[in-house]
Amino acid sequence: MIVEKTLNQTLHIAKFSKKDEFYTQLSDIESELKHYKEHFKNKVVFCNCDDPRNSNFFKYFAYNFENLGLKKLITTCYKNQEKNLFIQKESKNAVFLEYTGDKIRNKIPDAEEIGIKPLKGDGDFRSQESIELLKQSDIVVTNPPFSLFREYVEQLVKYEKKFLIIGNINAITYKEIFKLIKENKAWLGIHMGRGISGFIVPDHYELYGTEARIDSSGDRIISPNNCLWLTNLDTFKRHEDIVLSKTYYGNESEYPKFDNYDAININKTKDIPMDYNGIMGVPITFLHKFNPEQFELVKFRKGNDDKDLSINGKCPYFRILIKNKSL
Repeated sequence: MIVEKTLNQTLHIAKFSKKDEFYTQLSDIESELKHYKEHFKNKVVFCNCDDPRNSNFFKYFAYNFENLGLKKLITTCYKNQEKNLFIQKESKNAVFLEYTGDKIRNKIPDAEEIGIKPLKGDGDFRSQESIELLKQSDIVVTNPPFSLFREYVEQLVKYEKKFLIIGNINAITYKEIFKLIKENKAWLGIHMGRGISGFIVPDHYELYGTEARIDSSGDRIISPNNCLWLTNLDTFKRHEDIVLSKTYYGNESEYPKFDNYDAININKTKDIPMDYNGIMGVPITFLHKFNPEQFELVKFRKGNDDKDLSINGKCPYFRILIKNKSL
């Protein structure tokens, strides 16, 4: 538990110190993206937090360009102002790349060979240059800065873009993100937690936790086990009912009621009773199995007094209030 707390603190520190150099592994990208192939045909994909010289998102989409039937791939990144684990010299300009699949097949195309072009500005996703490229795109896929996650998603919504991005599980608790999920405008992807095996980090990041490692390529890996994919691309998973096997009636003592809301508390998704037609408070990880056809999202976290939900004066970790639609 101490290890997990320390890992969580690592990403929490990143939020406030603007240390956002968590690079996604190619294996994790492949594992998630294989479930979305039908969404990419004849589409323009934009990876707007990705230096094409090192990004595994670029490598994935460039290598699978024909297989996915892409129309175009665009990548941009924030200006590299100092050395990092990939780029060993400073860049005077932010760069971007446009790829239309006309290079050597059966290997990952080389970004330098395709042609990297300088941007006039710093490449920030909020810059006008980046926004103009965003307007040209259909789907945005990347690992955005954890410290700017709210602002990043807000921009995607503003420009009505499809997206598949990585964030911290706690992003679910942001009112802006939960509102999107409640309104069925965004949902969790296929993998979450240990389903995302870890992030490559620079030398100056400490390797916390028992799962931290240096791989065969010499990359330093941190596995916080508390991240997720957030998307508005449809998946098979959100149409699968959660199989319910527990019963409320006869086991009422296992389901205490909240002090400040007429609802029962449930500590694990697997313990949701099949016969309770009232409102239930479930863990935020419930959203990974949430089927909007089976359950309704009622409210997040707060009771009738606008304070955190509590039981006998004690507050469990954040709860989502839900109701079974079939009862």
